[in-house]
Amino acid sequence: MLSVEQLCRLAEVSRAAFYRRWHESAPRAEETALRDRLQRLCIEHRHYGYRRIAALLRRDDWVVNHKRVLRLMREDNLLCLRKPLFRPATTDSRHGWRVWPNLARHLMPTAINQLWVADITYVRLAEAFVYLAVILDAFSRKVVGWAMADHLRTELALDALGMALERRTVMAGALVHHSDRGVQYACGDYIARLETAAILPSMSRIACPYDNAMAESFMKTLKQEQVNGADYRDLTHARAEIGAFIEQVYNRQRLHSALAYRSPDEYEEMAPGAAAQQPLAVTANSCP
Repeated sequence: MLSVEQLCRLAEVSRAAFYRRWHESAPRAEETALRDRLQRLCIEHRHYGYRRIAALLRRDDWVVNHKRVLRLMREDNLLCLRKPLFRPATTDSRHGWRVWPNLARHLMPTAINQLWVADITYVRLAEAFVYLAVILDAFSRKVVGWAMADHLRTELALDALGMALERRTVMAGALVHHSDRGVQYACGDYIARLETAAILPSMSRIACPYDNAMAESFMKTLKQEQVNGADYRDLTHARAEIGAFIEQVYNRQRLHSALAYRSPDEYEEMAPGAAAQQPLAVTANSCP
């Protein structure tokens, strides 16, 4: 291979002229290639903001920080999608069932199957609403159980719990199940299912958004990256599309800032001690 000096001699140009021309053209070529990759990622991940796009670029061995990515996205008008929708109520806490104490308030899980968080949200169809119940493992943010139905009866929450128990092996007395105070989670059938599995029920305090923030965060992600802008024909179609998002995208591919920009599956595989239940640590998160 010829050296730069030999190439310059053959081309009858000085080394100074060669490097001056290289410094003029190389940055433009690099930025063009970066913009091309950036646009492809933004199209593929249309709901990702600049921080997650920057993380994806670094995974592709681009040396780039989030400030440069933000500048390029603004210049190229590559904005992630946001679409607020009307939100019907999914929680009915006006019931006579026992409200269980908040055991999750100061827990910080250090392994899987120490703390599960549960919630229910709506999904809009063309002319109706259907409902999605989910259970997440708080250690990895992974959805371990979910179910969809056209009603808000207790069976919806029980189906999600049943999937979680089929997928995970839990240790008696070592797992806390946290939810809001909705009747689906407080009723006798649901509490009996938890007690049969030796799972400790826990419920949020009134008007405290911190208590179930992880489940709320997942619902926000689901709406922004899958549901908003979708046109579901019916419950079967919605179940198939949302199920694919949960299992194939959210659990396996989506990068989470709280997990050092790893997916839940990747985080569980890499985190030491993730495969076994361990004693819970304590955090100071609390409402005023």
